[in-house]
Amino acid sequence: MDRTHYRFRSRWSLPAPPAAVFAVLERPEDYPRWWPQVRAVTRRDDATGVLTIRSVLPYALTFTARRTRHDPATGILEIVMTGDIEGWARWTVMPQGTGTLVRYDQVVDVNKPLLRRLAVPGRPVFRVNHRLMMRAGRRGLLRRLQTPGGI
Repeated sequence: MDRTHYRFRSRWSLPAPPAAVFAVLERPEDYPRWWPQVRAVTRRDDATGVLTIRSVLPYALTFTARRTRHDPATGILEIVMTGDIEGWARWTVMPQGTGTLVRYDQVVDVNKPLLRRLAVPGRPVFRVNHRLMMRAGRRGLLRRLQTPGGI
């Protein structure tokens, strides 16, 4: 098994309509306003941007994200990533009762040299770091959806 290869899946239940959730998630340039671990997003064009993220551990990851799928009818937003991490990520936004279920899937290989060197001993800690980032993302998105006009 390649210790620098990761598969993540998160699920968020949110008390908001799917269209409202999709409308927030489709605007990554606004993520730093509601998701503290997304430190910067710089748009290059309509489909590409550079993101810098940092969770609890003292390292940042910078990568270029290019949109490969944007489908409001199916609730799917998908990107490919290159840089400190390389792979793909997908949001799937779907109705759940009176609210929304959001599923986040990510498959990446880590290219950042420090994280590659620490791959074996650091793997469990890196996974927890990702989980904490996703938990904070859910909280931030929930606040964003509950605040009239956004935050």
